[in-house]
Amino acid sequence: MPTTFDKVKKIIVEQLGVDESEVTPEASITDDLGADSLDQVELVMAFETEFNIDIPDEEAEKIKTVGDAVKRIDETTTGSSTS
Repeated sequence: MPTTFDKVKKIIVEQLGVDESEVTPEASITDDLGADSLDQVELVMAFETEFNIDIPDEEAEKIKTVGDAVKRIDETTTGSSTS
């Protein structure tokens, strides 16, 4: 069964057209992977669809790295929060 990271990585590769090797937990979605503001919105929408969740705008703005996206999705899908 694919992990959250695997699914997020697949979405990012499809949406941004980057190489899989570039998608690491530490990779900045904008600086390292080249996403612009529209790409970021489309990524969040794709995450919401794939994981059947809702990511409020204020939470989406906090997603800066691939790892941030995975953490936010895991928190939403498991109902836990580390804050």
